[in-house]
Amino acid sequence: MTSPPVPASLRTWFVIHFILDLAFAIPLFLFPHATLALFGWPAVDPLATRLVAAALFGIGIESLLGRNASAESFKNFLNLKIIWSGSATLGILASIVWNGYAAVPAAWLLLVVFLAFNLIWVYHRVRLGR
Repeated sequence: MTSPPVPASLRTWFVIHFILDLAFAIPLFLFPHATLALFGWPAVDPLATRLVAAALFGIGIESLLGRNASAESFKNFLNLKIIWSGSATLGILASIVWNGYAAVPAAWLLLVVFLAFNLIWVYHRVRLGR
């Protein structure tokens, strides 16, 4: 049995994901305080910020490297992206609800971005799973 073809739109989303991940990872890694201050972030832990940047580097760079992979490889990587973006969405939502981040516009923006990517990844994972 052959694997279904990988939609060109999914390959394009992987490249977009790479660009966005690195656009945020580089400044977060190099300048955590200054970067988060631009977004009105109330507290900065440079270690935690750089760990997030490292995750963005890893997932983003692998998105670019794996954009021409087989459908089976895409399924595995989509599983990782779904877990990462889904748990990030829940974590951001918890911080908005329980930790006072409701007044931080960047928290809401992050919530929307992670939720949107989660929906994109789930949609494509279901398509490939057929």
